[in-house]
Amino acid sequence: MNRLLQNKSYIVLQSLAVSGLVVWLAFAWQGNVGISLWDEGFLWYGTQRVLLDEVPILDFMAYDPGRYYWSATFIEIFGDNGIMSVRSAAAVFQALGLFTGLLLLATSEKRERPSLIFSVLSAAVLVMWMFPRHKLFDISVSIFLIVALANLVKEPSARRYFALGGCVGLAAVFGRNHGLYGVIASLATITWLWVKDQADLGSCVKKILSWGSGVVIGYLPVIVMILLIPGFGESFLEGVRFQLERDSTNLPLPVPWPWTVDLSSIDGDAIHSLLIGIFFLGVLLFPAFSISWVVWRTLKNRPAPSTLVASAFLSLPYAHYAFSRADVGHLALGIFPFLIGSLTMLASVAPKIRWPISVALCCSSFWVMHVFHPGWHCLSKDKCIDVVIAGETLRVRHSPAAEVSLLRELDNRFAPSGESFIAAPFWPGAYALLERKSPMWAVYALWPRDAAFQKREIDRIKASQPAFALIFDIPLDGRDELRFANTHPIIYQYIVDNFDRQPHEYGSPYQLFLPKSMK
Repeated sequence: MNRLLQNKSYIVLQSLAVSGLVVWLAFAWQGNVGISLWDEGFLWYGTQRVLLDEVPILDFMAYDPGRYYWSATFIEIFGDNGIMSVRSAAAVFQALGLFTGLLLLATSEKRERPSLIFSVLSAAVLVMWMFPRHKLFDISVSIFLIVALANLVKEPSARRYFALGGCVGLAAVFGRNHGLYGVIASLATITWLWVKDQADLGSCVKKILSWGSGVVIGYLPVIVMILLIPGFGESFLEGVRFQLERDSTNLPLPVPWPWTVDLSSIDGDAIHSLLIGIFFLGVLLFPAFSISWVVWRTLKNRPAPSTLVASAFLSLPYAHYAFSRADVGHLALGIFPFLIGSLTMLASVAPKIRWPISVALCCSSFWVMHVFHPGWHCLSKDKCIDVVIAGETLRVRHSPAAEVSLLRELDNRFAPSGESFIAAPFWPGAYALLERKSPMWAVYALWPRDAAFQKREIDRIKASQPAFALIFDIPLDGRDELRFANTHPIIYQYIVDNFDRQPHEYGSPYQLFLPKSMK
């Protein structure tokens, strides 16, 4: 075996070992900790329904199909439809994303054998930002796109144009927003390569066609679903139309800029908020500086690191993701081009610069993110209790444990024979927990819907004859217009007219209704 091949094998094995070990340690620490009947329940419920031959988007409100079929495959392997199988499936996807990211960083170092310490430090930074766990698919997909773009920049052959297109198409199978971000970054990169290499127009057109062919091939699973599954295409296009008609792609929040932090008293909370604001600022400024630097290097006929070029062109689309709902969860989903671009620059500088900044990045990432990881919540034994969910014992904080207990109590009292029920608007995990089908298509009813949509939902409710309805009546984000009674007033009025509201001791946010026939 020649030396070059030995070094390549070493890089692959090192990246594989570090990524596998770090993900395994993270999963061993907090894989069975916490539960969210909200967002995580959305993924869990959808995976259960896929196992029962239902189709995402057509039969129930869902993300794009890829993550459900990936998770369902692992559930088939593990032999149960519990939450731990879904988390295991996500962890494997996380390990693949981390592995490709570390492999890309290792090849960016100007050394025959990359530093193991820097690889571990980079893995720590990336894993800390891999949050929330039900969105590990989105995070890994963003890393895959960086890798595919970097490979094209490194060697812009027709085969790699096709491979990039395939990655973009496959990314859209897991999330159409990733497909859009990938298209934007691909076209920007292709344009940059065309100008840099001064290629003729015919050659550029051929390469774009090769890239476009890859996009079609990568997106083929969804194309086949549109062509072969009756009604799926219509539901898919309706979802796209609804998304375009909304004023924004998400429910927006004010951006926590660093200058909005009250620093009258410097304590841990103030520093935490300040660091969050700095990272938001970094995600916004990185595209401007990195793209400018890449263009400047091009004008000077100087090479630019392929990983940095890829991170630069992807960072602006993913900044949109971070700012679409400016909380830490969405910051984490949009930060990876910034992180990998920054680590790429650090990998190529002198040790006296690399190590202090790398350690500072790791420490600041830890300071921001540690409080959001479920394992941190349960370090103190009195903050969590053991709850058996789908045959697995989970360590859960008192609030979600009470939610699980409430749902099981209502189920035992009013739906002991497996009857349907309504849990609206934010608890898709309630159906997964009790292994029931939702009476409504919109299992996560966040946005206002028109009268026609609500009437179709009422028809579904009538057909399912739910044994009870539990409405979680809170103003989401403190906005009264986002209460279920205001976003879905026709459905809410139907429940009021056809169900009797019951007194209970579960707390004011919960409205419990029983069908009038059960009086």
